[in-house]
Amino acid sequence: MVGPFEADAAGTPLDPQEREGLIPTHVTTREQLNELEAKNILDAIGWAFKRKRNIIDENFLLGLHRRMFRKVWRWAGKYRATERNLGVLPHKIQVDIRALLDNVGYWTENKTFPPDEIALRFHHGLVLIHPFANGNGRWSRLASDILIVQTGGTRFSWGGGADLQTPGEDRDRYIAALKKADGHEFGPLNEFARS
Repeated sequence: MVGPFEADAAGTPLDPQEREGLIPTHVTTREQLNELEAKNILDAIGWAFKRKRNIIDENFLLGLHRRMFRKVWRWAGKYRATERNLGVLPHKIQVDIRALLDNVGYWTENKTFPPDEIALRFHHGLVLIHPFANGNGRWSRLASDILIVQTGGTRFSWGGGADLQTPGEDRDRYIAALKKADGHEFGPLNEFARS
């Protein structure tokens, strides 16, 4: 059994202070942690799609992360204060989020890209910023789903419902597609998101 905080290729490692933010005291395995987070995320999905929301609003995005992880982590919905091996420095998070939201608003209003590409550029930008201690991928995928639905599209399948939390072929394809997007090539990410 893998402990809930043991590092693997799929997750962002947490520092000791972030680990202390775990709310349930009975969690002893990664599987238990993933299960609790998944239940919380399902509740958040229901909330997020219940009515039209302003997805390109920083407060909404913070609230979305909080809804997704509030029963599991005390720091849910709060920007990280620690450096990571990916993502921007903590003091740049809020500025970069604001710039991304401004870009997404402009792209949407001016139809700069097709709707799927706008939503995937949004997802990619959120992943690059990596604003939270954990849950960034799941949060940014849900945010992208909300955006695409609000622009008249359908939710992404993200590899046909692939388990992107666990290291393996599906996660490798997803990461490879994100790396292509780093070079402004969004075709592979679109292909994965719609597969």
